Amino acid sequence: MTSTLQPASATEVEKRTGRWLALSVLVLAVLLVAVDATVLGLATPYISEDLDPSGTQLLWIGDVYSFVIAGLLVTMGSLGDRIGRKRILLGGATAFGLISVLNAYATTPELLILARALLGVAGATLMPATLALIRNLFHDPRERSLAVGIWGATASAGTAVGPIAGGFLLEHFWWGSVFLINLPVMVVLVAVGIRTLPESRNPNPGPWDLMSVVLSLVGMIGVVYAVKEAAAHGLAWTSLGTGLLGAAALYGFVRRQLTMPAPLLDMRLFGRRGFSGAVLADLLTVLGMSGLVFFLSQYLQLVQGRHPFEAGLAELPAAVGAVAAGLVAGRAARRFSVRAVVSGGLAAVGLALAALTTLDRSTGYPVLGAALLVVGVGAGFSFTVTADVILSSVPKDQAGAASAVSETAYELGAALGIALLGSIVTGVYRDFTGPVGTPAAAHESLGAAVETAATLPAHTSAELLAAARDSFVHGLHLASGAGAAVLLATAAAAWFLLRGQKLESTG
Repeated sequence: MTSTLQPASATEVEKRTGRWLALSVLVLAVLLVAVDATVLGLATPYISEDLDPSGTQLLWIGDVYSFVIAGLLVTMGSLGDRIGRKRILLGGATAFGLISVLNAYATTPELLILARALLGVAGATLMPATLALIRNLFHDPRERSLAVGIWGATASAGTAVGPIAGGFLLEHFWWGSVFLINLPVMVVLVAVGIRTLPESRNPNPGPWDLMSVVLSLVGMIGVVYAVKEAAAHGLAWTSLGTGLLGAAALYGFVRRQLTMPAPLLDMRLFGRRGFSGAVLADLLTVLGMSGLVFFLSQYLQLVQGRHPFEAGLAELPAAVGAVAAGLVAGRAARRFSVRAVVSGGLAAVGLALAALTTLDRSTGYPVLGAALLVVGVGAGFSFTVTADVILSSVPKDQAGAASAVSETAYELGAALGIALLGSIVTGVYRDFTGPVGTPAAAHESLGAAVETAATLPAHTSAELLAAARDSFVHGLHLASGAGAAVLLATAAAAWFLLRGQKLESTG
């Protein structure tokens, strides 16, 4: 085997014995991004009270991070292939830690929006670089499958750690503390990464094309912004125009890549059935699951009355299932088949989502916990194997760009899922019939209804809360059913798209 820089030497082979220590650095980077993606939601009420942002500013505080990440993933993945994945990972991690301080001590809504956007720029460097470095650290396919499983398990664990850690910090400190937890992780990551991570890059990357960067950024941000705006406020000329601009930019990006001798993203990758099938499966899976992820926290807190820390703990079975499945997914895919493991995992998630259509306000935790455990196991099998397929189906020198495509599918799937499934929940919820004199604001969201109820007489308050919660749960039923249909259809599609796909068995 050769590296992307030079033929493997005895010294290089000796260095690879520290590959598992190097992997621990990479999973710390994944932990940073996963925790930060989930921790802000719990802090939003405290930020509102302290900084007094407008409704629009509050939306931007929540969304600008994901907008920027979605827009820059492909660019940063390709940049890492060119200048070195170790360099961009450690630089991005350092910036992520420093900008977290700026987030924690922001004194105005405008400053917090800017800080969140800059955090997105830094975050976009981390995920593609970690997967690309795994591709270059682990040359034995079986070891690489286990490494990808650990990588995915850490991401899943991070999404569970975020709400739990955030809930604990918010009960004891001020809202900025949820950002400062990034600092010790960043310090360890950089200190150990400098010594253990090997550098790797594309030896013949070609020139850096600024126009491709601009088209990619405008295209992804335009599409994601339009989808989220349409979900929140309905289809309007602003969101429609932004979406069309984004679509046009993405079309221009694809056309430009097909005509360039050294493109920012090699579109021929999508001609490989395994690669395109795995990316499509990831996008549709996240789309179908995002309704559950987005609304479950509201169900646990606003319908069942759990505290933030308790709600975070209640979501833990999904992470436990994903961690356990991720660690054995590669072995299972080799023993049975790639398409059996991916399709089986997606079907399990679909059936678990279907079971959630039976939830009501008083459903006991064992039912919900069991469903979340199945969701975690199914997603852990599917995402781990598709990530392995994506990495193993491209040359090592294109690992960063390929990883970025995979991460972009996640971001786009989440945006589309929240928009489409979110509009189902919101549309059903807004039609509930409350007691006479119910303020219009109570129909905007379940959180607004809970706040409104606190100002009403006891009998009227109880009637309003019962109607609002029943309506929300009904919307959640429909969203879970739609998500189940998407997941089951994706399972069937993956069975055909991944036909004959195998994970490598020898180095």
